[in-house]
Amino acid sequence: MNEQLVLSVLVEDKPGVLARVSLLLARRGFNITSLAVGPTADQGLSRMTIVVNAPELEQVKKQLHKLINVVKISELDPDSSIEREIMLIRVKAAAGRRSGVLELAGIFNATAVDVAANSITFLVTGAPAKLNDFLELIRPFGVMDLVKSGRIAMRREPKARKLKAVG
Repeated sequence: MNEQLVLSVLVEDKPGVLARVSLLLARRGFNITSLAVGPTADQGLSRMTIVVNAPELEQVKKQLHKLINVVKISELDPDSSIEREIMLIRVKAAAGRRSGVLELAGIFNATAVDVAANSITFLVTGAPAKLNDFLELIRPFGVMDLVKSGRIAMRREPKARKLKAVG
């Protein structure tokens, strides 16, 4: 079984970069399970968060470094990074079951963004595991539609050391 790797790839914000990165990974037989791209604080640069099933991290990095528009590649360790996703999910919610759906949604801090006669659409944000847990628990009510964003992630800043009081 291949290990899932989370890569943060800083790239030049140029046309075709996303296509070249995904094509390179696909040609090498790496399965991309999540891909999100967005601007960074530096104008002209974008950050790709790529979750890929790959047998070997160094092979993935070497292949990506060959692309001219790739500036920097970092592997994100789940223990020292922040990962989030967004999910929109439409759930069957007839009058008799609506309170149960809303109660479960409340536990996960899901926000109702659309209410219809027989369904409720929720927005859920959080760590990927939280979204997966919500999906599994809400599934018995009847999932009508679902869309998830790609995972976004960044390295955590180190925690400040406790300073000893002087005097």
